Amino acid sequence: MAILLPTVCVAQATDITLELLHSMGVRALILDVDNTLSGHGSQQPFEGALEWTQRMAQGGIRMMIVSNNFQKRVEPFAQRFSLPFVSMAMKPFPVGYSRAVGAMGVRREETAAVGDQVFTDILGANLSGIRSILVVPQGNESVLRFGWRRALEKPVREKAKRLGLWAERKDGTKK
Repeated sequence: MAILLPTVCVAQATDITLELLHSMGVRALILDVDNTLSGHGSQQPFEGALEWTQRMAQGGIRMMIVSNNFQKRVEPFAQRFSLPFVSMAMKPFPVGYSRAVGAMGVRREETAAVGDQVFTDILGANLSGIRSILVVPQGNESVLRFGWRRALEKPVREKAKRLGLWAERKDGTKK
């Protein structure tokens, strides 16, 4: 199960702080789209997501969107954030992560991937030798499409909680 465990968990991407990233030695973020920065299939970012990426950039954090979606879905979304992207990343395979790390000009050990899915985002990051930050899925999900995945993820999320992998939220509480 260790290959499925994230480095750290947060409620939502916007709870990731510069202090947390610095404590992890992270200088670059690989960002998932669906249920991480926006609702599934939506071009509308979650509230505060644009401002959060701006704060991260001002703090010296490099970022790139990496998604399994097609370019026609990812490109306009990435443009809203003024971020480069990799589409059709084939997560959990390391190819998309490797492309992003190379494009950002950073080392794997100073990179973290942020995403909502254990079996794509977290597994892919861990297989790629980069840190992983698991978020609680945001937005509405189709039970038919995601129900079984979330059920399989539940033991991993529970173990992460037991191991104390949850970072403090901006308000000082833990999820």
